[in-house]
Amino acid sequence: MNSLFVFLGIESWKPVLAALLLPPVPFLIAILVGARLILPRRGWGWGVIVLSVLGLWFGSTMAVGRWLEQVLLQPPPALRPDRIDAIKADARTRGSWAIVVLGGGLEPLAPEYGVSNLAPVSVERLRYGVWLSRETGVPLAYSGGLGWAARGTGAAEAEAAARIAAQDFNRPLRWTEAASRDTRENAMHSVPLLKRSGVTHILLVTHGWHMARARRHFEDAARGAGMQVEPAPMGLASRQDAPVLDWLPSGSGTERVRMTLREALGRLAGA
Repeated sequence: MNSLFVFLGIESWKPVLAALLLPPVPFLIAILVGARLILPRRGWGWGVIVLSVLGLWFGSTMAVGRWLEQVLLQPPPALRPDRIDAIKADARTRGSWAIVVLGGGLEPLAPEYGVSNLAPVSVERLRYGVWLSRETGVPLAYSGGLGWAARGTGAAEAEAAARIAAQDFNRPLRWTEAASRDTRENAMHSVPLLKRSGVTHILLVTHGWHMARARRHFEDAARGAGMQVEPAPMGLASRQDAPVLDWLPSGSGTERVRMTLREALGRLAGA
């Protein structure tokens, strides 16, 4: 499907199509259909409305979001301390490792700072990448340009990440890849960049829910370059709220469900 978008030259439509396919839009459309059916077929109409309302309710809960994430995405576990120690020792001996942090969005202008800023998801990834770099001594790379949903031109995400890494975390990036617009292009542009520097092992940093798709693209790109890719997922912690709250609609539950379904759609479409 992704190759079809590329062939037709409509890659920029992907964010719009995703928004239309994800909740709550399908349920809202179904409610309208049910309302239209009430007059000619009262039973069918009310049935569609009730099912749509239930879909809206459960599609906004954290419990359903977590269940969908485990079933559809199966995020890998976090790196264990002994594995981090082993990477540190191997990096000291061979020095052929790189930590690649994948971008997750950009704020073109943050008024409080007066410059562009990373979206919260991107800051979380960068922070873990910086921590992992300090723990292992492995240098950092950041991959992210202007996404398909971005309007116009401006500073690329990797440029903002480089500034924040140096100024706020005191850990400058060694590589920045600023041409990519999605996960597939993250891999397509990052692997040759690192290959030229002699990197043979990539520690891939992104959220656990994004890792399956990201790992697939990077392994496909790295296979021909003779490089190995190891996942370093983050954002795996679960909130410890009262169980009843997990079944009540919430903003965080809605975001979790949408994010999970978006990733699943991306995998099906080859994006």
